Amino acid sequence: MSPPTEPAHLLAEAPPTPVVPEYVIALEKAASYLPPDQLALLRRAWAVGAAAHVGQMRKSGEPYITHPVAVATVLAEERLDVETLIAAILHDTIEDTPLTRMAIGKEFGETVAELVDGVTKLDKLQFRDRQEAAAESFRKMLLAMARDLRVILIKLADRLHNMRTLGAQSIEARRRIATETLEIYAPIAQRLGMNLIKAELQDLGFRGLHPWRHAVIEKRIRMQPVVRRESLTQIEARLAQRLTKEGFSYRLVGRIKSPWSIYSKMRAEGKTLDQVMDVFGFRIVVRTVPECYHALGVVHTAFKPLDGRFRDFIAIPKANGYQSLHTVLFGPYGSPIEVQIRTEEMDLIAERGIAAHWSYKHGGDSPTSAQSRASQWIANLVESQRATGSSLEFLENVKVDLFPDEVYLFTPKGAILSLPRNATVLDFAYAVHTDVGNKAVAARVDKALVPLRTKLVSGQTVEIITAKSSTPKPQWLEFVVSGKARTAIRHQLKHLEHEDAVNLGHRMLDRALESLGTSLDRLPQQHLDAYLAEHRYPRLEALLADIALGNRMPSQVSNVLARRMPDVADTSDLLSVEGLFSPSTDRILITGSERGVITFANCCLPIPGDEIMGYHTAGRGIVVHRLECPNVAELRKSPERWVPVGWDREVTGDYQAALKIEVDNRPGVLAQVAAAIAQAESNIDRVEYVERDSNVSAIRFSIEVHDRKHLADVIRRVRRLHVVHGVQRL
Repeated sequence: MSPPTEPAHLLAEAPPTPVVPEYVIALEKAASYLPPDQLALLRRAWAVGAAAHVGQMRKSGEPYITHPVAVATVLAEERLDVETLIAAILHDTIEDTPLTRMAIGKEFGETVAELVDGVTKLDKLQFRDRQEAAAESFRKMLLAMARDLRVILIKLADRLHNMRTLGAQSIEARRRIATETLEIYAPIAQRLGMNLIKAELQDLGFRGLHPWRHAVIEKRIRMQPVVRRESLTQIEARLAQRLTKEGFSYRLVGRIKSPWSIYSKMRAEGKTLDQVMDVFGFRIVVRTVPECYHALGVVHTAFKPLDGRFRDFIAIPKANGYQSLHTVLFGPYGSPIEVQIRTEEMDLIAERGIAAHWSYKHGGDSPTSAQSRASQWIANLVESQRATGSSLEFLENVKVDLFPDEVYLFTPKGAILSLPRNATVLDFAYAVHTDVGNKAVAARVDKALVPLRTKLVSGQTVEIITAKSSTPKPQWLEFVVSGKARTAIRHQLKHLEHEDAVNLGHRMLDRALESLGTSLDRLPQQHLDAYLAEHRYPRLEALLADIALGNRMPSQVSNVLARRMPDVADTSDLLSVEGLFSPSTDRILITGSERGVITFANCCLPIPGDEIMGYHTAGRGIVVHRLECPNVAELRKSPERWVPVGWDREVTGDYQAALKIEVDNRPGVLAQVAAAIAQAESNIDRVEYVERDSNVSAIRFSIEVHDRKHLADVIRRVRRLHVVHGVQRL
């Protein structure tokens, strides 16, 4: 580590004319596009960084300063601005040396200090485990990205150089770092359109995780058969001849697959190495967009296209700003030919992504499409993280959004939205706006009415139907796939559950206090404050929510608050069993909108219209049973946990019910019964055979109904079927 030198001295003592090592010369060569005064500033940054890291060594045995300079070199190869390169050289100084953020800001400007601070890791914070530390570091990195996207460019270059020098790490560390690279950093590079860095991260990650498999595939690529090389030459010559005849100014490049892309395709498509290798790939780069479509026609005349394999990413760019025409042709040797056609600008953005923006800044300040799309993605992440409970949950949600497979959808006004593969109507609603998602009830997809769980495919036009009274349902979490939708739903459900719990807890505590001749409003404030302080509740709402969730008994709390100890409470303080369900009892009325604080027992599946009772259960709140439930006898042993409940005059929602239906054992019967249930406008959740013999089968149907009247209608329709012998509610 560095000697304990004052930060100001580090800056003052940085040698003005040091002996310049080879790795600094390599950096300056890569950054030769910068003017002389900025190159001098870069040299100064190296001198300051070298002084700060003096005495520190990497695991490979090299001076530590070689790493941040190598990171800056990676970024210089992407033609980044001088501020980013200086921040890259100094990116580990705040954390690992006495050099401070203030000193960096004073010497190199506030922007550089902000970038360095954004990249700084969180080693000083205490976490439960390494996974949580990585997740929290990732969260901070994304928030820093929101302020300046160059933070992620430095972080990606930092990871790339670490992967290039992974051999110095232990086997366990290599596997951990490689896994993190493949799961997080390579997908981020892809999401930001930086395909060159993404491809190298994937390949290095593959080598770190599976060195033997990587070596086998790499050797096979290197030693391609002569026949294949000749085939590639013949195809390239034919394409070049056709393009030249049409008067194109073009660049034709043969594409070689990387070991990782070959391995991924083998796993995803279940193909052998020979099958994956037997594909030719070319990229055609032309000057203008019209020429792209003209060139497409030319290659389609040179070789016949495969039906259904054409993709137009120029008209509908990918979420990361990538634009290109993709087509697959019948090759002359029985092998498919994959062709990409794009302009020079599209090619630059495809390879460098958001980094291309700073390349353009030397000629103009307009942001690229990759830059603006990346900024929008980061803005969505920032909104998501505010509503996420933990760093790990946030990281999981982001990983969902990093999957490269996407569907492209249209709003009614023609705007294009991209969503992860298997996205539903509800994902689309939340992509439009969180409020639209929260209030969604249905949608029109290509003008046809569909439910929220409907999966979408590229090219569809989606119009969301909302209702002011609608709120998110816990079931929504079962079918949304985007991180934004999942985070928004969880946040809203937690908010609603807390409100419901506070209201329910208030009623339960008030009822218990009334049996003691007082109420919450009449309690002395000092008694209430003392109780909250003693039990470490920050405010009354937290206590009320705990009561509703069954973590505290209202009778015990009321005894203490009314200056009566729980152990001297006699049976007069408790509601009698006989009076529990009498009309005079102040019952808690269920409306169906309660979330998380009232649940319905699976043993008897109560529905609106049933005579019911409530049982106060720790952690689950009030569990509702039918009075005829066989478990009620056991629950009578704890009368202090009984809660008088009933159905409100207007109850909303669907409720689980179960039917045992005896039918003829012959083909087609199940379909007839299912059709009858559907005609009664009831959904079937599950079907299972309970008993079966040669003549009669007993089938259990789990269905959703509104109330007893709805259930009776279902049973009546099913009984009318001549194949049905009997129907019984379970």
